Amino acid sequence: MREREKCLEHLRDPETKKLLEKNIEKYRKGDGVLRILDAAGNPVTGVSVKLVHKKHECKFGANLFMLDEMESDLKNELYKKYFSEVFTMATLPFYWNATEPEKGHLRYKKGSSPMYRRPPIDRCMDFCRQYGIEPREHALAYDFQFPKWLKDLPVETVKQELERRYQEISERYGSEIRTIEVTNEMNWPEGMNVTSFYEDPEYLTWCYQMAEKYFSGNQIAINEAVNESWLQRGRVTDIYYAYVENLLLKGCRIDAIGMQFHALTSKDMISTEYKRMSPVMYNPKKILSRLDLYSRFGKPLQITEVTISAAGPEPENEQIQAELLEGLYTTWFAHPNVEQIIYWNLVDGYAYVPSNDPEVIGASQGNMKVGENRFYGGLLRFDMTPKPAYYTLKDLIQNKWHTEIEAVTDVNGQVRFNGFLGEYDIYLGETAQKYSGVLAKTTPEIIIVV
Repeated sequence: MREREKCLEHLRDPETKKLLEKNIEKYRKGDGVLRILDAAGNPVTGVSVKLVHKKHECKFGANLFMLDEMESDLKNELYKKYFSEVFTMATLPFYWNATEPEKGHLRYKKGSSPMYRRPPIDRCMDFCRQYGIEPREHALAYDFQFPKWLKDLPVETVKQELERRYQEISERYGSEIRTIEVTNEMNWPEGMNVTSFYEDPEYLTWCYQMAEKYFSGNQIAINEAVNESWLQRGRVTDIYYAYVENLLLKGCRIDAIGMQFHALTSKDMISTEYKRMSPVMYNPKKILSRLDLYSRFGKPLQITEVTISAAGPEPENEQIQAELLEGLYTTWFAHPNVEQIIYWNLVDGYAYVPSNDPEVIGASQGNMKVGENRFYGGLLRFDMTPKPAYYTLKDLIQNKWHTEIEAVTDVNGQVRFNGFLGEYDIYLGETAQKYSGVLAKTTPEIIIVV
């Protein structure tokens, strides 16, 4: 415990915490004016008003990879309950080897054949609609998860198949999914690629040109792994920064920049955690400097895949996870350009295992010694009970970063207030008639006609 507690030193620094709170007040809140008018446009004075913040402008999410994929109905229902009670965004598994494992065999529909951590997209969309959660596409052109039937095909054939996939996803989901993540993890070692197209010098350019063709009305995002996003020098010569800049200079359209944040520590790695993580990953000043670097592009930033390790089931390790989460989420939320923060695996025991063998995968569920299970990075335990980190995140989003105001309209039918940006429920009069409104920096006025 003492060894892990040392990792919190930068996050606990009083001056740093003060700076982060100041930034949150400055960037995540705004002055608003609520105006109540009658049908003729006259101000309604002296009416009681209650404003309740409902959703942040910044999206908080997680991946939805275990939706109705667990071994009991009870677990599946608890998964949906705990997910929907905190998150307003869901990352959906659009891996090509999951949506089309065999050529022409599509797995979008709800009744599709089961595949571990790959629920059918239509099922995910139904869940998102039911709970008012914004879906997010993940891995449109992620070669590492391309289907094996593409291997050894000529580059031009792969391009034809990939363009067909773009069109297919655009027609099915383009009107409902705003964020389209095009490429992911473009720095794999030699020999790890599925297709020869991945090695083509024009791979990235082509992928983003096709994205603009088929997703012109969507937000086109790029995504990269931890090392490329955070652990280089934090200079314009860093690999990720350089290739984003290269694409933009070529005229490719990139609307948002994604940065993974898997802070992975298992029990046998605790002795090196401080040395590995404290210089950057657990250091708010360094995190903010990397965010400032990528903000030079003038694009919103997305923290796309967050894992914060408990490293074990012990209460003291779970408590460390919760405190790390609080400090890191506070840091990201304190930066004005961060628009999405996506936790990765909600539940322990169902993390990625490097195998396609159903027996190996089945045996891995709940086995905390295999694959990425060993990091204990979930917010819920395998038995579906919430860990302290889950309650910490819920408290940040729904209590600490929350606005609730009661007032009475003035002679101009107005209530002036300062609150967190995002969606509000608004209740008027003795009957508490419910309305809704949005507070944004660019649109600080909410008008309600009664």
